[in-house]
This record gives sequence, structure tokens and C-alpha cells, in this order.
Amino acid sequence: MRARWAGGVVMGAATAVILAFSAGAQAPTQDKPKGQVKLPVPQRGETSFIPVATDTSFDEIHKRGAEARPKMMQRQRTLLQERYNLSNQPVKGVTMTRGKPVQGGVRVKLPSGVTWDELAQMAPAEIRQKKVWPKGFLPLPHPFHEEGGMVFPTFHIQEIRRQEGRDLERFDLEFDLADHFLPEFPPAIFLTTRPDLGDVSKGELVTTQNFYRLFNGIITPKQLNGLRLLVSQFPQQQFNQTNDRRSMKPSAGVSCFDCHANGHTNASTHLVGDIRPQAFRKRIDTPSLRGVHNQRLFGSQRALKTVEDFTEFEQRGAYFDGDPVVATKKGQNILERGGQVQDMAEFQEMLDFPPAPKLDVFGRLVPTLASESETRGEKLFFGKGRCAECHTPPLFSDNMMHDLKVERFYEPVLINGRMAAMDGPIKTFPLRGIKETPPYLHDGRLLTLDDTVEYFNLVLGTRLTESEKKDLVAYLYTL
Repeated sequence: MRARWAGGVVMGAATAVILAFSAGAQAPTQDKPKGQVKLPVPQRGETSFIPVATDTSFDEIHKRGAEARPKMMQRQRTLLQERYNLSNQPVKGVTMTRGKPVQGGVRVKLPSGVTWDELAQMAPAEIRQKKVWPKGFLPLPHPFHEEGGMVFPTFHIQEIRRQEGRDLERFDLEFDLADHFLPEFPPAIFLTTRPDLGDVSKGELVTTQNFYRLFNGIITPKQLNGLRLLVSQFPQQQFNQTNDRRSMKPSAGVSCFDCHANGHTNASTHLVGDIRPQAFRKRIDTPSLRGVHNQRLFGSQRALKTVEDFTEFEQRGAYFDGDPVVATKKGQNILERGGQVQDMAEFQEMLDFPPAPKLDVFGRLVPTLASESETRGEKLFFGKGRCAECHTPPLFSDNMMHDLKVERFYEPVLINGRMAAMDGPIKTFPLRGIKETPPYLHDGRLLTLDDTVEYFNLVLGTRLTESEKKDLVAYLYTL
């Protein structure tokens, strides 16, 4: 193995990759805090930087990546099957805006010999000591965590190939979650400025090929230019024109809307760029851009304060695993703040949530429109369930970050290259339109809203009954 990217990219067969990151170099000697748990990987990497120069040919990189792919994907499939019930079980009568069924039921598998009610009665220390924290509630690793990088669902890859002739397929891995657990595609687009138009996407995925036809005459020239930039491709770590890319052909890169499809999400995944070493980086599920006009915090943990900051720094940092040195090599695109960034932000700030006909202007249920179950669920949301303490209407977020301290429930563990230890504070994501944004939590570890309710029932210690959980899920479908 001639070269290794300590910050996020590894070249070599699957077994070599796993060994390299598991063994790693020892961290510098330092006093060990009393009671600190010994971790299976070093807490510090050899360096924060990604080596820029490599003499490895593309043919060799491609050969190694293609050979590693079946092993990596089988490893991930085994993990998912061990954690979840992956069957297609839509909820009767519950769909997303354009008709895709919403998946229901608790999909996280319980440890043998314990029930959800029994778990809810246990203290976190007891769950940890008995090792009965459900594996599906542990952090979800990237499908190839030692490599990382952007990975797109097959349906998005195929549509971009059809419209633009551009290839977003990686030769070293593929997306891991089944399509029925993902948002509908293409998603609808609602504008705060023109609610009378309904879905302005007309069922199309907005790209360079159709954005002008779809939006000319609806938005201003400045907003139109912002949309143009949002669908334009710029170099990214795995999709660029260097020989250490992860696409077969040299690539112009990716666009903002390759992950935030139609200003929403297609559940594309990546690793956060702001953590080292590699094993501690978190998988990130692409959040929706709907409702950013009401948000005051951006990034799951980066706490960027404006959508302009988010737009600019995504390309400066996240596109290249947080390393501006390698970004220079691969073609970093520096956006002009006063014109380009502002134009992009102005379009994003028009993206609205889908209609919620059962909610009033204050974000509360209209009594005459809600079912008895939904009404009971709303009472739980604002009461026993403690949901509204963070998810306050009408955005259903408090625009803050909170540390759930989920590490109380399990011992640190290495999962397919991902070190599950402490998550730290995570942004409160909005719940408006939540049924259209699966999977859930910042890393997508929860496949359904039923899973999400079970998770928070344990984390918050609310001890909801089975009927209360069902009512709470019914209420969440109305948001």
C-alpha cells in the first residue's frame, strides 16, 4: 500500500483497510483520566491532514476499490440485517406529498430475552451492564466507513445519468438502505413566495437541464441565478478530475441538489468533515432544506449561524472532508459571498414545508379535523412525551443543540470502522413534514417514526405505553 489518506480516503483491499484503521498509530503518551474506558482504536490519528501527493495510478486505485466493494457491501448488509427488519411494510393511508407510502412499525430488532416495556423500566446503567441496548440504536456507520465520501441512492444516479449524462456511481461502494426507507423521488417543491402554485417541480428532478424552464417567470433573476448555482457541479473529494477519484470517468463534480434533491433530500450519505481521526467521524444523513427561512442553526454539530455560511462552507470544507489543502488539488470552488452565495441562499430561503392541513397557524391541531388518536398524540407530544421541550411549533425545533448522552446505555464499540462512543450535542432538527424525511436521527440509524418514538422513550425515560406510542406516531404524521 503506497499511500494512505489519514483524513478520510484509503486505498487498498477491504481487509487491509480494516486492519490499517483498527490498528493505527498509537497516540502520544498522556495521562489517562481516571475511569476512562479503553477504546479499541487510538483516540488521536497520525495527522489531521490528507496526503496530497500520490504516485498511485488510477488503474490501480480502481482495481483495489472494485475488489473491495463486494466485501464492504456484504459487511454492511450483514450489519443492517442483524439490526433491522428490512421488509417493505407501508402504513395504510399514510403517504408523502406525491404518493409514496410511508414505512411503519418498529424495525429495530430487540436483544434476545427482553421486551420494549422491560427495557423502558431499566435504568441506563442496567441496560449498559446487561448489554441489552438494541444494536439498531447504536450509531450507524457509513457503508464503507474507512473510506467515507458521498454516496447516492441508485434512483438519483440513474436520473442524473438520464438527464445530464453525468455519472454519480462509485466503483468502490453503493448506497446501503433500501429505497422504501427513503424519501420519495423526485420530491415536491413548495415556495414560501408562491404557495398558490403548489408543487412547482411538476414531478421532475430539477437539474441544469430543466431549472430555467420550470422556474423562469416564477422567481426573480437573482433567485434564478441562485438555483442555477445550486444545480451546477463543483469538484468534490470522490468526484473530480484527479486520478484518486472514485468515479470511472473524470468528473465535473457534484451539485448541492445532488444530495438536497429539489431542495429537500434523497437521503444521500456522507461523513462529517469536522472530526478526526477517521473512526470517530459520523455518518450524516442529508437533511431537508425545507423551512430554512425559520432556522437559525445549520449543520448537525457545526452550529453555523446562517444559510449563507452553510452554503459557502459546505463547498470549502465538507466537499473535501474538511481539508482545504486537498481541496486545492482537486479543484475547490470559491464562491463569491455578495453575489453567488447570497443568490443561492435567497433561493433556499424560499423552500417551504409541505402543507399540513390539520394544523392551525400556531402549529396546533384543528380539533374538527384531527382523529381521536391524533388528538391524544398531540397531548402526549406536549406533555408526557416531552417532545415539545425541544421541538416547539410552528417549526417544531428550538434552534438549539442538545446532548442526549446516549453513551449512558452502552460500552464504546467499534462497528464496521465506526467508533461508537459519544455523539455530543446535536442540532434539534425540525419536525414539520417529518413523515417525508426518513431515515431519522442525524445518521439515519432509525428507519421509521415508530423506531424514533421507541428510541426517545428509552433515552428520555418517558415510559410510554404501547397505545401512547401509536398515538404519538399518528400525531407526527400530521405535522
